[in-house]
Amino acid sequence: MTKIAGQTTSNPSTVAQYAAIEAFNSDETAVEKMRTAFEARLNLIYPMINQIPGFEAIKPNGAFYLFPKVEKAMALKGYDNVTDFATAILEETGVALVTGEGFGLPVHVRLSYATDLESLTEAVKRLKNWMEVAHDR
Repeated sequence: MTKIAGQTTSNPSTVAQYAAIEAFNSDETAVEKMRTAFEARLNLIYPMINQIPGFEAIKPNGAFYLFPKVEKAMALKGYDNVTDFATAILEETGVALVTGEGFGLPVHVRLSYATDLESLTEAVKRLKNWMEVAHDR
């Protein structure tokens, strides 16, 4: 079975190869449109994240994630564990964050900005409001 699996997973499929050819030969207008949209989202959300008490983000050069350091935010809310902190945010605000532990950043959270501007603005508003309210654990 290992021999069969190795042959089917070790190389790109024919479909993927044709898709790659098309990507290299096609007009990049759609790609530029997406890049511009992601840049607009980043430029909106980056300063907003840094206005949340205890959140410290560095502006990324690529991808569609922010990884703000939340060590101070955790202390402000009485948390010493980023998983508990992110879980409380999800349960109390509905905003989903991924802990940075799996990325070697134990006091960070990952926030995707691969969504519409309205949703991003609402998520950051909820985070900020949650951080500004006293928290009894």
